[in-house]
Amino acid sequence: MRRLALRLILVTISMVLGQTTSVAQQIERPEPAPTYLGFDRNEYPGDENLKPLRQTFSYAGFWLNHPPGGKTNTWTGKRQVVQSAGFGFLLLFNGRLYAELKTVSNATGLGKSDAQAALASARREGFPTGAIIFLDQEEGGRMLPEQKAYINAWADGVAAAGFRPGIYCSGIAAKEDGGVSIVTAEDIRQNVARRKIAYWIANDACPPSPGCAFPRRPPSPAESGIAFADGWQFAQSPKRRDVAAGCPANYNRDGSCYPPGIDLTRRLHVDLDTAASADPSQGRTP
Repeated sequence: MRRLALRLILVTISMVLGQTTSVAQQIERPEPAPTYLGFDRNEYPGDENLKPLRQTFSYAGFWLNHPPGGKTNTWTGKRQVVQSAGFGFLLLFNGRLYAELKTVSNATGLGKSDAQAALASARREGFPTGAIIFLDQEEGGRMLPEQKAYINAWADGVAAAGFRPGIYCSGIAAKEDGGVSIVTAEDIRQNVARRKIAYWIANDACPPSPGCAFPRRPPSPAESGIAFADGWQFAQSPKRRDVAAGCPANYNRDGSCYPPGIDLTRRLHVDLDTAASADPSQGRTP
């Protein structure tokens, strides 16, 4: 009987310790930070499509000037409509290509004037002071002196006006001669000195991207491979076959990514984004 009692005591102690360890593990394991799904596209999706898009997305990319390859900006004048539909904002300003910069001096001047253009557009649309404006840096690899001068001058101009500069750039390693790999986001961050810049990372390679997917809990920006990322564009339309060749077969057969709830015949393709905020540019107003 004594042996049996001893065994019961040991079993009871073991169970209590096990429960204590389990509770401690639960306490020590923090809840993952919330993430939010967003979309961006060069052309405004149309007022009639905002409601079904809002069923899937928390925020929308909003261009402050002509998007890449565009001759007009169809987002102009749509801020209030987009906000009224319940969206937060990802503010985008299309930056200059290297061929336009010419010299460091010219690049600096263009950075200053483009900052003023971005600010004027943001104010005209009614975005609040303090909002984050992301400069779209389309070209990847190591930034050349002219590109660095342009980016820094643009960021200084935006910050001086009370807005916060951000940059959209590649998070994919680009190979240079000699086998050296350069990640654009890291290269830019190393050359902006103490400037406080937000980073929106483009990486549509699978992995880490889930491809054209609409998860209830989107991946965190850090899962892009860039630990300091504030946001991550993880899918593009059309699918970049050289980069996203390893992605799941969840893109449409035509290579584009179409959101749920929208008739496919409308061909309303989107790029997909994730962020830790439902209003990553802090562009909503009361």
